[in-house]
Amino acid sequence: MSRFFEDAAANGHSATLEWQGGTGTFWAWGDFGGASVALEASPDGDTWFAVGEAVSFTEKGVAAFALGPCRLRAKIAGAGTGTSISARI
Repeated sequence: MSRFFEDAAANGHSATLEWQGGTGTFWAWGDFGGASVALEASPDGDTWFAVGEAVSFTEKGVAAFALGPCRLRAKIAGAGTGTSISARI
């Protein structure tokens, strides 16, 4: 598994992961404190797209995705007091 966040408490993006293409599973858990975490994809590392509602969580969750080769990252938004989110694929 590749780790995007481990107990992240603030808004922001994870480091970028080179995805070779295929199916994957996005996992997120922790104390959301009103925040959301979503999987994003980019063809070039400059322009980012939300992968979809199925891989965007406001509480712990897991979802499958299928993408061609691209770059992936996770994004936390709306972090507040008590936010502590971990996310992996």
